[in-house]
Amino acid sequence: MDILITGLLLGGTYALIAMGLNLQYGMARIMNLANGEMLVAGGFAAFWFWTAGQLSPFLTVFLVFPVAFALNWLVYQVFLRPLVKRAKSRGQLEVDAILTTFGLSFVSVGLMLAFFGGDYFSYSYLSVPVHLFGSTWGANRVAAFGAAVVICGALWLWLSYSRAGMTIRAIAVAPDSARLVGIDVRKMAALAFALGGAVTASGGALISTFLTLDASTGVMFTLKALVIVIMGGVGEVRGTIVAALLLGLLETFVATVIDPGLTLAAAYLLFVVILLFRPQGLFGKRPT
Repeated sequence: MDILITGLLLGGTYALIAMGLNLQYGMARIMNLANGEMLVAGGFAAFWFWTAGQLSPFLTVFLVFPVAFALNWLVYQVFLRPLVKRAKSRGQLEVDAILTTFGLSFVSVGLMLAFFGGDYFSYSYLSVPVHLFGSTWGANRVAAFGAAVVICGALWLWLSYSRAGMTIRAIAVAPDSARLVGIDVRKMAALAFALGGAVTASGGALISTFLTLDASTGVMFTLKALVIVIMGGVGEVRGTIVAALLLGLLETFVATVIDPGLTLAAAYLLFVVILLFRPQGLFGKRPT
């Protein structure tokens, strides 16, 4: 039971990390290698508001979300939309986006180092025990898991049932056909990219309550998010959630039963196995 609950709590954290990239890569078709830096920036914001004014990170989310949305919208319009205009194929767009966002990740790290320094940062919030099923867990982790459930559930409902959400799904599946029915593909792609960045920054604010971060840790979150998105199926919200929970359970089992040093190896082994036997991901559809 301890392994199950710990794995689910870790998987909820991973879902928060990966959901934003799923929107950016799965819907807007932008492989954003600066995604992790946006998460760290959200964590920095929560840290600053808590230490400066004792504002709860769960309230900071409501400040971080719109600011991150506007910033990512601007990034898309200035740096990525020209790439979309000139790309002659989806493959060329992905290559150009990888190179551009790789550079943006270094710019982001440099800016955060200039503003916040290179030290690790952490703070104590909800660092009290919670008793569940006869074991003790950190209240901050439990609260972050609850927030992950709400965010992921709201995104799934919005994408599945709202007009804007279904429009974004349409441009992800068939952008050329979407244009034929009057959908502004570029505008909706910008919306998906901005929303993904806002979700990522909000996730950073939440996980900063129990993780220690610094300006250069973003790349680790980007790699983990990329693994989860591809495992679950690019563009599949359900797949991202299931893959995140599966990865959390696997890493917890390996760390508890076998050897903590093998958790990373086990995660990437699972990733390779899924790529070999189901390259479209757990919930992805085979190309026709």
